[in-house]
Amino acid sequence: MASELTYRRHEMEQPEAESYYPKPIKPWFVAIRPIRYMLREQRLVFVLVGIAIATLGFTIFSKPSNQPIPYDVDPLPGYGMRSYLPAMQKKASIEYMSRIGSAGGKIPLGLKRKVLRVVVTGGAGFVGSHLVDRLMARGDNVIVVDNFFTGRKENVMHHFSNPNFEMIRHDVVEPILLEVDQIYHLACPASPVHYKFNPVKTIISFSFSQFLNIVVVICCLDLALVLNSSVCGYKTNVVGTLNMLGLAKRVGARFLLTSTSEVYGDPLQHPQVETYWGNVNPIGVRSCYDEGKRTAETLAMDYHRGANVEVRIARIFNTYGPRMCIDDGRVVSNFVAQALRKEPLTVYGDGKQTRSFQFVSDLVEGLMRLMEGEHVGPFNLGNPGEFTMLELAKVVQETIDPNAKIEFRPNTEDDPHKRKPDITKAKELLGWEPKVALRQGLPLMVKDFRQRVFGDQKQESSTTSSSTE
Repeated sequence: MASELTYRRHEMEQPEAESYYPKPIKPWFVAIRPIRYMLREQRLVFVLVGIAIATLGFTIFSKPSNQPIPYDVDPLPGYGMRSYLPAMQKKASIEYMSRIGSAGGKIPLGLKRKVLRVVVTGGAGFVGSHLVDRLMARGDNVIVVDNFFTGRKENVMHHFSNPNFEMIRHDVVEPILLEVDQIYHLACPASPVHYKFNPVKTIISFSFSQFLNIVVVICCLDLALVLNSSVCGYKTNVVGTLNMLGLAKRVGARFLLTSTSEVYGDPLQHPQVETYWGNVNPIGVRSCYDEGKRTAETLAMDYHRGANVEVRIARIFNTYGPRMCIDDGRVVSNFVAQALRKEPLTVYGDGKQTRSFQFVSDLVEGLMRLMEGEHVGPFNLGNPGEFTMLELAKVVQETIDPNAKIEFRPNTEDDPHKRKPDITKAKELLGWEPKVALRQGLPLMVKDFRQRVFGDQKQESSTTSSSTE
């Protein structure tokens, strides 16, 4: 078979298809070019000199004054509280502890403190409204959440025109979604009249379906101990606390629970320290409050251990001051209101029961120091000055009406015989102790009560006369 010579010149003259050439990899030593650039012509020296000059400038211009900062904010506007509180320099209790970097680092000098967004449940109540005053004076954005079961709008009305203040009428037993940095959980009826009037609201038995729902939540968080107080603990102290702890967990907020000295019950240890477990009647008329708060503490600690929520727990002892409910059944408000109305001062039992009484501004200072500090607690917040009920009645007589009579009545059920806080822990770790003595703070409370008692009477009399006409 003869071979053939095929002419393929036309094929050879056609240009070849473009081949793919990947981008060549630069050698490793190219990465050091920026370093060489900095080392040339003493550029690095000039950079270091600039940093040194900037540091020196910040140090000079942000140097704090050696003069102490006076306590200019009157915690009780209109009550003359400033005359009782000496000028003091605000320390770490009012500083915002930076959460960037180390857990306890403070804001560097020369930088403005971060404005916190703070929610106060029960913020229209007696203690809550005074706490709101301090937070507003500090420049924070404050959200008050209150259902007005015991709170009053009049307590916070002076903040309504402030753009940093917000009020939400809401019951904490229902969930709420907010973006906040700190949560002060004060919502709960605290006086015997209120929590005995509606014990179900304080801690309630509920339907089986609700029981299953909360058990599911408890099991997920390994909180089986929540059922230690009774068969079913629910609403304000349990569900309200659960909702606020859930909010703190979701947004990463720090949570402060205001517990009570009632967790000690009728104590067998005197004075009471935080390590004392108490002597509480779990089925008495006061148990809805006592056991409810004990359960709330359990929830807070389990969220802290199991969900890493930043928790603070304060155990509050008897507190008095302006804005207390006039007829709330607590001994100081009872005595003051009765003396102003020229009624006998009612002493239950033999009057030898003892209590300690702290002024509300001291308590607010303690709460803020606890929130800004790095200690979980619990901490006793109270005045260790101890008075019998008869001694308190005599102080009220001296302040209002020396001729006021004292009337003895049968004692109430489960009334503790002695109550006095040991505040050593708060002194050492928070640097806190009460400043206002009973004979200094009581006149301020009397002034407020006098305005409200006689103001209400004038209003009632004018209404009656107008209706008669």
